[in-house]
Amino acid sequence: MKHLLFCSFILAISHSLVAQKTPYSVRMAESVMSWHKDSITVKEGKPAGWDYEQGLIYKAIEKVWNRTGDGKYFEYVVRDINRYVQKDGSIRTYKYDDFNLDNIPTGRALLTIYQQTQPDKEKYRKAADLLWKQIENQPKTKEGGYWHKKRYPNQMWLDGLFMAEPFSAEYSLIFNHPTHFNDIAKQFALIEKYAVDPKTGLVYHAYDESKSEKWADPKTGLSPHFWSRAIGWYAMALVDVLDYFPQTHPERANLVNYLQRLAPALVKYQDAKSGVWYQMTTQGTRKGNYFEASASCMFVYALAKGVRMGYLPQTYLPAAQKGYAGILKEFVEEGANGTINLNKTVSVGGLGGTPYRDGSYEYYLSEPIRKNDLKGVGPFIFASVEMEIAAENNLGKGKTVATDYYFNREFRKDWNGQEEQFHYTWEDPMHSGFKVWGNIFRDLGAKTTAIQSAPTAENLKNVDVYIIVDPDTKKETAHPNFIQDTDIQQISNWVKAGGTLVLMANDTANCEHKNFNRLANEFGIQFLPKNVNMVQGTQWEQGRIDIPTGNLIFRNTKAVYIKELAPLNLKAPAQEILSHKGDVIIGVAKVGKGTVFAVGDPWLYNEYTDGRRIPVVYENFLAAKDLATWLLSAKK
Repeated sequence: MKHLLFCSFILAISHSLVAQKTPYSVRMAESVMSWHKDSITVKEGKPAGWDYEQGLIYKAIEKVWNRTGDGKYFEYVVRDINRYVQKDGSIRTYKYDDFNLDNIPTGRALLTIYQQTQPDKEKYRKAADLLWKQIENQPKTKEGGYWHKKRYPNQMWLDGLFMAEPFSAEYSLIFNHPTHFNDIAKQFALIEKYAVDPKTGLVYHAYDESKSEKWADPKTGLSPHFWSRAIGWYAMALVDVLDYFPQTHPERANLVNYLQRLAPALVKYQDAKSGVWYQMTTQGTRKGNYFEASASCMFVYALAKGVRMGYLPQTYLPAAQKGYAGILKEFVEEGANGTINLNKTVSVGGLGGTPYRDGSYEYYLSEPIRKNDLKGVGPFIFASVEMEIAAENNLGKGKTVATDYYFNREFRKDWNGQEEQFHYTWEDPMHSGFKVWGNIFRDLGAKTTAIQSAPTAENLKNVDVYIIVDPDTKKETAHPNFIQDTDIQQISNWVKAGGTLVLMANDTANCEHKNFNRLANEFGIQFLPKNVNMVQGTQWEQGRIDIPTGNLIFRNTKAVYIKELAPLNLKAPAQEILSHKGDVIIGVAKVGKGTVFAVGDPWLYNEYTDGRRIPVVYENFLAAKDLATWLLSAKK
């Protein structure tokens, strides 16, 4: 029955996306950008300032950028954040001495921008360093838990886990602070120790170590109620921190266990009829209680991402699907000029302060409910992205896409001055890398990996797609690994047994053609010793290649940009897939049970797929998705 429900949901979502043509994640991102053309304002009637809500929107829009390859989303974030980050790395309106964890999450955008190929980007690193300094000096409870704010002494709030820890984890990973992952794990462990209710499995909003606050239980220090958005912050913190938490860290398994403990509680309190969640999680139809948008979006996001990443079993996906369908019905309405609105987000929920918030049921219901509050809009985009991925990621389930890191093996200094491999690697986020293409494969459900040594039957055994890109010349690597006879035999055997091989050369000056051609010749393919589509400066039209309607592989793509490539000479069993001005650009060969795809340039690296450099008429991102879809298809 669950399988039938899943199939029905996928069909419904697919039909919905076809009907509306534009995914909800994109529609909401476009809506946000239309409401906040100049800068993201959080508090009505007050000037824009450094705030966690804008950080939430930055991350949401970044997710849309990753899904679409449209550079305008990245540029929107950069333009807005530049209103705050000064040349020296100081942050306008940010107050370090407040030691407020709410000031940290906007730093995730700083890390994204800093990792891109970007001029004058050191200021983003310096600004991120300033936020890191706050974390290092954040006041703590006796057991090492961060105070939510300096003015809230001895208090840990669930909100704070989302505010601080995803940034902390990413910063620690990028800038090599391995011991800090112990501190991150401790924050979650303390919440699990003190704030989890053993009866419901839910988590209380906050606890006061001193037990002195009026809202705190005198025995436990806990706040008196379960507030759905607070639990949502916690759930999102878990699935986001795990993106950066080292696989080998001994505490990683505990973080996964916390999510697995929380998930059944979330499903238990999901409204059976509507699929969404109440403002006061356990109070159901009690007078005054209502369906609340932000928490519902957060829960859907955490459940769906948890399933996608393998932290939760597939049995939780129907709950996420039901929740998302409920969100669309209960909260989303059509706006003007193609925009959409999100209704029923509670404006705020806190404890203490002035006027005093006592944490009572009545208090949580007294806060205003708003339309298009960013605390709901951001998680709605998060949830929409996950649902859009879920609607297509069965294609690559159980399949592995490997990129060669042996014949192409170039090095540079990383952010910390250490040597790292780069250039056409999955991990490289700069213009030189394949991170965008890797994200596409993973969104389609495939696993990406690297082959660090010469290909053998053993290391190709569980690989479905093997990509060899731009083998090194001596100019690029002091001791290049040239393709040998044994390599050719191993790869050929693997293809004949059913593997899909991708051969991406480069222009004659930047690719070792001699031995690469020996491999390609096994399949009736040769990279010619000439260069075509030579481009002068930014005369982009010189690199344009139009794709005819009905192309076998690029079914949705009309025009692409490929510059300075080596054309192909083909003989049986290879066949032409795409040509340009009399030159064969792309060829495919069916060999035994397997398939070989060949092109004379690594044209799908980030520089030409992330939408930031070439004009939008060139659909390289879409081409990357078309190609990934074709490579993962059972029948090609």
